[in-house]
Amino acid sequence: MKKRIEFTKDAFSNEKELTELTETACDMMETIYDDGDYPKLTVKRSWSEHNPLITGEIAMPSAYRWYLTRELRKLAEKGAEIKIFPSRPRLKSTDPSIFDNADEDDWDITQKKLFLFSPERIDISLDRLKHYTGSNPSEFQRYILFTNYDMHVEVFKEMYPDCTEPDQSVQMPAYHFKQPNNKGITLVNIGVGPSNAKTISDHVAVLRPDVMIMVGHCGGLRNHQDIGDFVLATGFMRDDGVLDEILPLNIPITPNHLLNVYLKEELDKNSRNYRLGTVYTTANRNWEFIKRRTVEQIHISRSVAIDMESATVATNGYRYRVPFATLLCVSDKPLHGKPKLSGEAQTFYQNSKQMHLKLVIDAVNQSKKAYPEGLPNASIRAINEPLMGGAE
Repeated sequence: MKKRIEFTKDAFSNEKELTELTETACDMMETIYDDGDYPKLTVKRSWSEHNPLITGEIAMPSAYRWYLTRELRKLAEKGAEIKIFPSRPRLKSTDPSIFDNADEDDWDITQKKLFLFSPERIDISLDRLKHYTGSNPSEFQRYILFTNYDMHVEVFKEMYPDCTEPDQSVQMPAYHFKQPNNKGITLVNIGVGPSNAKTISDHVAVLRPDVMIMVGHCGGLRNHQDIGDFVLATGFMRDDGVLDEILPLNIPITPNHLLNVYLKEELDKNSRNYRLGTVYTTANRNWEFIKRRTVEQIHISRSVAIDMESATVATNGYRYRVPFATLLCVSDKPLHGKPKLSGEAQTFYQNSKQMHLKLVIDAVNQSKKAYPEGLPNASIRAINEPLMGGAE
């Protein structure tokens, strides 16, 4: 099979020919990669006055073929001239220079690009994703949910008894309800804490998912909240610390508006009590032991809930241009004489787990129906940095 392809809008005259063309292009990228080189794409956009030519290299294209197919179709339909060919030999994972090529500090944020990540970064992340989750990267679906609890995994497996799961013990097991073209849902049990939240979202972002949603529990911080109430995050107080040196604290992080609309509609439809507001994310599980200091920050931020992962996932969603949202359930009220104690916690978990996950999945299904090829993400993309197929 040849290892170079060029095509423009003149190369197809109907949907069938366009489908065949994009499938051939993806086959070629996979062949180039399997034969030991990184595939390179150049895209000439005649409609762009200032940046008509953009390029990019990729790795392991089979892992996110659905994304490449979708974006190539969009570009071809708009009239772009697309070329695909081998770029350079793949670096071995043992090559000392591999992390130099994966260094995100070398990003030029003023340069338009097809892909956020270098091929070396893609290779590293997808290998680590398999290590942490026990899943092949190609198994991941477009809609990704994060949880901290086995009970949500139990509910997910009850809802989707045919879902795939790891065949060995891993740190952050992933479960996949698969649908054609990766339009299903993946649930990952990420464990507790912002470090885990950063690790998994660093690597999942390489797959370019359409959605990331945190499905967790929180401490309620207001008088008029009850155990079992929900919190739909509209903002985040970043006290987790893990991304402070990478993304300045003065950059506002807000969830995807449409996802929040769908989540709110499901909460209303099911007559659930909930609060909208800021979620305070801390790295200190025992923050109550420095209560005065933490409560002062809670009051300043007007936070309505406290957890250990939401702001971290949200910040990485913002960094990597993935639409994100957070729906939490109040499991305790430590400032109001209702700390998380073992007996009460187990009762709460049993009463809340099914409704919590169902609300989120129903909202995801709303999103899929309204935007089958992905939510608009202009609010988290720089105007001078469109991704493949993005608007000007």
